[in-house]
Amino acid sequence: MLDANSIRKNLKILIDGDPWIVTDFQFVKPGKGQAFTRTRLKNMITGNAMDKTYKSGEKIGEEANVDEVEMQFLYSQGDRYTFMDNNTYEQYELTEEQVGEAKKFLIDNMTVEALFFGTKAIGLEIPNFVELEITETDPAVKGDTVTGATKPATLSTGHVLNIPLFINAGEWIVVDTRTGGYVERVKK
Repeated sequence: MLDANSIRKNLKILIDGDPWIVTDFQFVKPGKGQAFTRTRLKNMITGNAMDKTYKSGEKIGEEANVDEVEMQFLYSQGDRYTFMDNNTYEQYELTEEQVGEAKKFLIDNMTVEALFFGTKAIGLEIPNFVELEITETDPAVKGDTVTGATKPATLSTGHVLNIPLFINAGEWIVVDTRTGGYVERVKK
């Protein structure tokens, strides 16, 4: 049984039978009274968030047994995404809801970490940076050299983001999957 003193970021705990992850916490020691920890928790199945305060030394529950399994993205069909376990070669289908925002950055044969609670897949962790091709954007015009100016671009996965003016369709860029933003052009 965990107590409030063991709270840290990314700690996974069971609350009412569901796995929750600590997304943020703050330890407070007032001048008078007992110390406490304010936490921001996110349900790993539903995505709901809540704030909860624990007194110092209070029991907060059991650590959630969430397994990370290395998998390879094979293909998507409608709102279903198929992955293969790299160790057992068993295939799993995840729904669009389970894949979440990661769908904007999935490319064939990408290695991802699938999160399992018991035998149920509850989410994905993808690499922080991926290389994607620009399929559609306005052409670069000679003389467009305004510092920091951007234009919209559509990537091979369908994600739309802003890129610098000098980049053209057909080029590859590095995208930060946490923010969905442009990082740099890939030199090939």
